[in-house]
Amino acid sequence: MSVLGDLGQTSDFVAGLLGDYGFAALFFVFLLEGAMLLYFAPSESLVPFAVTFLATSTADLVLIIVIAVVGATIGQYALFLVAKRGGREYLLEKRWIRIDPDRLDRFDGWFERWGPIVVPVSNTLLFTRGMLTVPAGFAEMDDLEFILLSALGTLSFEVILAGLTLGALEFLV
Repeated sequence: MSVLGDLGQTSDFVAGLLGDYGFAALFFVFLLEGAMLLYFAPSESLVPFAVTFLATSTADLVLIIVIAVVGATIGQYALFLVAKRGGREYLLEKRWIRIDPDRLDRFDGWFERWGPIVVPVSNTLLFTRGMLTVPAGFAEMDDLEFILLSALGTLSFEVILAGLTLGALEFLV
């Protein structure tokens, strides 16, 4: 099956989930996304789907962003704690985490070079969301600092996605 076919099925699944369970499903999906356990939908599609299928007012839009930030931050914090307490070898031997050692080495290098500031930066960028969570845990970053920086990066990412989605929807109407 092609990538576009997979994305179409994923889109239908996420749309159905949001349609059936609304904001509660959105929170749960963001919790999984933050913990890097979301393998059935690209994280970049979550807020656009939610905005498209759930937002009927400005209050809904704000609620979607709050749910995204809180859910993803809780998920990232859980992964951060596992990395902090379990260490590299423990995490790499777990089947539920899909980070190969070479990629983890690269992100470890980013954290060592730039420090905690890479947490919000990586959370704001496509394809690196959450990838600095594990190195931050390995480095035993302060918990509160991690939570605040993670939330800040997620907030910026989700606001950008929501804005782009609203712009696209306005353009299409």
